[in-house]
Amino acid sequence: MLAKKSSLLVRIGISLPLFLLVIQPLRAQTSGGNSESERLQKLERAVEQLQKRNAELEREVSSLKKQSTSAGAPGKTKTEVTYDGKTYVEKSVAVEEKPHIYVTPRGTEFKLVLGGFVQMNLEDGDVSAFEGRFGQTALKDRFRLRRARINLTGDFAENFDFKVEGDFEQSDGTSSNRTDFSATDIFVNWHQFPEVQIKVGQWKAPFGLEQITPDTTLLLAERSLPTGAITPDRQVGAQLWGKPFTNIWPAQKDLLTYYAGIFNGNGRNVSVNDNNNFMYVGRLELMPFKGKIFGQDSSLKLGADVLNSRDDKGTNISQTLNLLVNSDGSLSPFVLPGADERTAWGVDAALKLGPFDLIGEYLQEKVNGRTVNGVPPGFADFTTNGFYVTGAYYLIPKKLQAVVRWEDLNPGQKGNDGIRSITGGLNYYIHGDDIKLMANYIHTWSDFREAHPQFGDDQFDEVIMRLQLMF
Repeated sequence: MLAKKSSLLVRIGISLPLFLLVIQPLRAQTSGGNSESERLQKLERAVEQLQKRNAELEREVSSLKKQSTSAGAPGKTKTEVTYDGKTYVEKSVAVEEKPHIYVTPRGTEFKLVLGGFVQMNLEDGDVSAFEGRFGQTALKDRFRLRRARINLTGDFAENFDFKVEGDFEQSDGTSSNRTDFSATDIFVNWHQFPEVQIKVGQWKAPFGLEQITPDTTLLLAERSLPTGAITPDRQVGAQLWGKPFTNIWPAQKDLLTYYAGIFNGNGRNVSVNDNNNFMYVGRLELMPFKGKIFGQDSSLKLGADVLNSRDDKGTNISQTLNLLVNSDGSLSPFVLPGADERTAWGVDAALKLGPFDLIGEYLQEKVNGRTVNGVPPGFADFTTNGFYVTGAYYLIPKKLQAVVRWEDLNPGQKGNDGIRSITGGLNYYIHGDDIKLMANYIHTWSDFREAHPQFGDDQFDEVIMRLQLMF
């Protein structure tokens, strides 16, 4: 087909010079004194020859178009079957190409990205026992759509960035009917000055290293019980944050990062505050070293958090995982029977030496009752504390990773109410964090159950398998 088209173009190219060659003699003859009638006859013959040649070229072009339509480009034709009463006849016909649909941003975004991820779990054994869900709060074996999120992020030329994210799966066990699509992160961040940025909306309050680590980059399938029971998770509010050395010391821009936020304090997707008080949260991160050790990427990061909140009756102060100790030693959400004041703090460290990672964090929270309008709090003051230590090593660089974690939570509400767990896991990175498989085995001890054997087993085992896909 290409050869025929090339031949046609050559012929057209030859015809044009031919016309010029005919015209030139005519001009010469005119200047030589030929009669007007002779000149007209020669011109008519030349025009007639060109018309014939043009007709031939048109026929060839028409033939090539028919052949092109018959052959059809991939995806541009379809086969039709007709029946004339005797036989079936197949023929290839051209498909009319539909106009493309274009989506353009309404505003003046400099960048607009659509993405999301899906995490699918298989949970077998004593499901979520490491979170205190045993006995009267026990869960059964299950397939679980752990997270199914879609998000839109953007960056405006006017030095604003934003994120809008929602989750199709919210059945985390805290509320059995919490399965509707709901917002997770919705915020706008002004970043003109990296040293002083302002963020407003809903996102994770900056408290706890493991809590603010993205769900898709966790080394184990689930966060530790101390993180879930003590850290505040997502809140509605405003935050001042930044990296002070970005411009004055660019090589060490990550040396120091600070966060200072003020939030409603009563959880995500709640449009009203529980009272006229707010939750105040602060965090500092220091990275004293980031570079190469023995030719491998290495770093050390240190962090510290503080939190203060005054809550009214009916506020759930364990919004991620359970905290209230039941009569059988299991845990359930802690919904305040009266007003309180919470003060929490934490410290953490993360060391990376090539294929090896070591992460540790300690958290503590004091919950003190408040008498409001003469009404006592209805519960005794208590202090909750816990820690975890996680180690990870790549058995096959960037592909197969072994992980182990030890965690301990002391709810501080009953004698010997501690819960301890050890987790072993393997991560297989098919395509980095975009596509990965995770397998975790968790063994849990209940100090309360051990001290009170009449309530049943004091040790529990669970297996979690996960497939993660990011898009």
